[in-house]
Amino acid sequence: MDKNLIQRLISGAIYGIVIFLCTSLYGEKLLQPLFPIVKQQYLYYSLIVFLLTVGTWECVRIMKFDPKGWEKWVTYPIVALIFYRFTKKYFNHTFFFDANVSELLALLLLIIAIVTLFRFSKELYFDNGKLIFTVVYLSIPFGLALGIPKYNGTDILFGSEVFLLFVLIWSSDSFAYFTGRLFGKHKMAPKISPKKTWEGFAGGFVLTIILGIFIEKYYPELRGNWIVIGGLVAIFAPLGDLVESQLKRTFGVKDSGNIIPGHGGILDRLDSFIICVPAIYLYFILEKLIS
Repeated sequence: MDKNLIQRLISGAIYGIVIFLCTSLYGEKLLQPLFPIVKQQYLYYSLIVFLLTVGTWECVRIMKFDPKGWEKWVTYPIVALIFYRFTKKYFNHTFFFDANVSELLALLLLIIAIVTLFRFSKELYFDNGKLIFTVVYLSIPFGLALGIPKYNGTDILFGSEVFLLFVLIWSSDSFAYFTGRLFGKHKMAPKISPKKTWEGFAGGFVLTIILGIFIEKYYPELRGNWIVIGGLVAIFAPLGDLVESQLKRTFGVKDSGNIIPGHGGILDRLDSFIICVPAIYLYFILEKLIS
């Protein structure tokens, strides 16, 4: 067997196991006999903080900040500050998915950042533009990611929401890849991601919806309608991939990093997650307003 394939399989398995243990109750069950203080929400928060930290470092690397400029060094504390702003309520148990003005404004800023990347990328050649993009692109989605687990008003009820979101994203990417390989003829965005096809997108969409139907049927205790969430993932996961591809293409970088051997960096693995989380968070807000 090819050595690189073995490396990819091993590192991919380790990555998947870490995600599973930090986004489900099994991490707490595994570690509590040795460390009674460990709770599932601590594992999840630590995971998100780690991913955000490495992702910020990778984004700064991709965008090639001036090493002598001040913007590179203040990016990290500003990302941490904005992240804290959106996550301090995590510990106060106040993720109720209300139509908070600051959160809606943050979602708007994320849309503006993505539009800037695709339509006005020259604005990102300056370090102040790079700083703003990095802060918006990473701190807001990772901050909102802490609102995905279920809350009952006083406690964080870790179920399967976060892990199943990862499963949907992985499935969407895999279904789109194999469908595209088998039937792909029409390029979706040849200049940005030459391998993506509309046939692959269609296959990923249909099969992710089917998986969402399965989750909705067998996990009725989860918040939200997972057929809808499956549809959101099927739409926004490819967009997340295109956003990161455009970012790397703009600055002439192949991979965001090499922390996961054979798979690239954290941003390479989480590009879909970064865009899917705000979409699903907004869905939960709208669902609460309608219900």
